[in-house]
Amino acid sequence: MSTNPYAAPRAQVADDTVVLSGNFIPEGTSRPAGRGWNWIASAFALFKAAPGVWIGMALVWFVITIVGGMIPFLGPLATTVLWPVFVAGFVTASRNCEQRDTCEFTDLFAGFRERFGALVVVGLISLAISIAVFLAVFAVMGIGFFAFVGGNMDAQAAAAMGMSVLLAVLIATALLLPLAMAAWFAPPLVLFHDMAALQAMKMSFAGCLKNMLSFIVYGLLLFVAAILATIPLGLGWLVLGPVLAASVYTAYRDIYFSPQEQQPGE
Repeated sequence: MSTNPYAAPRAQVADDTVVLSGNFIPEGTSRPAGRGWNWIASAFALFKAAPGVWIGMALVWFVITIVGGMIPFLGPLATTVLWPVFVAGFVTASRNCEQRDTCEFTDLFAGFRERFGALVVVGLISLAISIAVFLAVFAVMGIGFFAFVGGNMDAQAAAAMGMSVLLAVLIATALLLPLAMAAWFAPPLVLFHDMAALQAMKMSFAGCLKNMLSFIVYGLLLFVAAILATIPLGLGWLVLGPVLAASVYTAYRDIYFSPQEQQPGE
């Protein structure tokens, strides 16, 4: 019997290609708030199936991100655009751990082999919207923001501008939250279901919107876990990082597939 009650049955075809079984629900379905914990627990179970591989993939992605950040302009731009490609690799590893009880380091690069173009489009759309949001916020703030940063204000003006900055941050967060919802499940929807980028982002937003309470529980638990993972010189992130990546897959499987009925005797 599977230790994960929400996992799909294992299914393979003749060429050893893993296929996703179950009833796929493109727009997603609502789950109870407690499922936020289930997503994390199920992701940890996937991590335990191949901890060395997961840690290796997380370290490589971390190094790629750091090195990319050191390359002026093009490096950060490339890592920002390519994030869905690497997420596709992590969800591929998650799928293989779930259905084969193992995964391989090369799974990290699955997004470069399959649906690369559509995954990059997701990254480009996310980047374009993020830039538009920040430009709009800065336009509303005006040149007063730069005076505030430079300290060229009296106390009263600085206090007023400080409130404006806080308001701008809240507005940016409110505008970027829908983007995060649209992007969260886009990589697995593009990779496993051949969806176009915009369609996948639309379905991702719908799935997240139906599970806001679950995501609140999920976010709070991860916030606490992040604090604990940071305490021992950040070494806890060697586990939490892969678990967070795998939880994208476990949440996707729970939201976009109908629960599997167990057969007698399983």
